[in-house]
Amino acid sequence: MRKIIGSVCLLLAFCAPQQLSSRQQQQQPVPPRLGMPQPDDPDSGVPPRIQKDMEKKANEQRQAELKRDTDKLLRLSTELKEYVDKSNSNILSVDVIKKAEEIEKLAHNVKTRMRGSN
Repeated sequence: MRKIIGSVCLLLAFCAPQQLSSRQQQQQPVPPRLGMPQPDDPDSGVPPRIQKDMEKKANEQRQAELKRDTDKLLRLSTELKEYVDKSNSNILSVDVIKKAEEIEKLAHNVKTRMRGSN
């Protein structure tokens, strides 16, 4: 349990809004998604300007999803801490374990999105 809480704390420190905004500036371009036409593909028929707009919108959507998920991570970890504080040393609630599993899954999704893949 402490390992999960420690992992969540590390992830939240990593995802702090100040650090997230500085990382946005340092990020490399988003890798192309499957099915999206590429500007250097002569068969795509999509002008480079429109392609850039599509990439920009996809990146903005990814950033909005990251913000939403990191906000949810913060809320869930706060709830987990409250559950742990209320429990005694001999009993852990099933809710605590479910909450920790939900945090772990969401943290994995955030990490994957930060790497630029879905």
